[in-house]
Amino acid sequence: MLWTTAGVAVLGFLVALEIAARHYGEPGPITNQAREVVFAPASGPLLYASMALMMVVLTWRQRFVAAGVAVGIDVVFALVRWAAGAGMNFGNGALWVILGGAVVAVTRRTGPERVLLLKGVGLGLLLVAGRKTGDAWLLITSKTRPTVLDQYLASADHALGNPSWVAGRIVGATGSVGHRILDFVYVMLPVAAVVIAVWQLRKVAAERRFPRHHLVRTFLAVGLLGPAVYMVFPVVGPIFAYGDGAWGTGGGPWAVAHLWPHTLPPAGAPQDMPYDAFTPRNCMPSLHTAWAVVIFIHSRTGPRVLRWAGAVWLVATLTATLGFGYHYGVDLVAGVVFACTVEAGLRTFDRGLDWPGIRLVAYGATVFAALLVSYRYLPVEMAAHPWVAGPLLLLAMASVVYGYTRTTRLWDPEVVPVPAPQARPQPELV
Repeated sequence: MLWTTAGVAVLGFLVALEIAARHYGEPGPITNQAREVVFAPASGPLLYASMALMMVVLTWRQRFVAAGVAVGIDVVFALVRWAAGAGMNFGNGALWVILGGAVVAVTRRTGPERVLLLKGVGLGLLLVAGRKTGDAWLLITSKTRPTVLDQYLASADHALGNPSWVAGRIVGATGSVGHRILDFVYVMLPVAAVVIAVWQLRKVAAERRFPRHHLVRTFLAVGLLGPAVYMVFPVVGPIFAYGDGAWGTGGGPWAVAHLWPHTLPPAGAPQDMPYDAFTPRNCMPSLHTAWAVVIFIHSRTGPRVLRWAGAVWLVATLTATLGFGYHYGVDLVAGVVFACTVEAGLRTFDRGLDWPGIRLVAYGATVFAALLVSYRYLPVEMAAHPWVAGPLLLLAMASVVYGYTRTTRLWDPEVVPVPAPQARPQPELV
């Protein structure tokens, strides 16, 4: 019943977003995903990562067969596109295998085996749908929020020393090599999440059940809840509001001035500013930061290589979000608080809504709301007193992180191995 209810809710949400996108003259998430059955996908790695999630319910033999079928289908599509002179990309085979898994579950499986395979297919499709849903949300933010609040965040960012301007100059000094490495980390964040999730779900095929809590749940919850905040606090980012734009769009005549990353913005009286109708208002909070924090948290229970990977991915993601001018420093602070609160909420729900978890979620939500209010109504004061406001921001973030680690240690106490009893010496026989 829970999986059925969740499926119906997700489908209804996708239909609503499809209608909203159509209202603005653009295809919605359902249309965009249906196109990728035949046309070149937007992200081949994401589709193969989704297929990897689906395959956690399969045996090793079935996994090799599924992977071979996916690669074979992609080879056929590549040959046809090459002959027709169409755009080249891969990933159709992975999507076909996921959809084929649903067909096999309905027609060839029964009972618990059918349910398990459908859960695997649903998990893979949720990751795919999450990407398309995010694209639709970003379209809606750009169409429904004609003004942005970047000047408020730029002023508040003085309390942290304008980290986006500092990181922008550092990344620029690394040249094309540093830019390409960080861009890879930034774009491949969902794939990194799948690597951690596959490790967490590695026993599903043997145990024939999913664990109660895993990374994909939090990853999707962050992606679902975060864009709602975009509607309340629309922000485009330093490279758009104070730079020359990115991806060939934004910036230009819509920017306040071309200051990023070499000249700090003024901390005068901020105000709402109009912006174009196509640049996403997707800065507050920084969801890339929130996702990277979630990956870091879930990697802590893995082997050493995954723990190091989670830490490196977190640092690289924070550097990229600031160094590319996509976010202000205060966005990252809010993103960390947001991630810890959502993760705590899901784990609290799994534990039956116990009091420590409820208290932590309430505290995290309060701190997050206080951050948004201070960014909107106290940016001038924060810029005027950076040595007070800056430490307070970091202290508020650290308090939520500390509360999360302290509460989760109560939930998952460290197991101390009991030493084996030593054999008592036998008395000598005289």
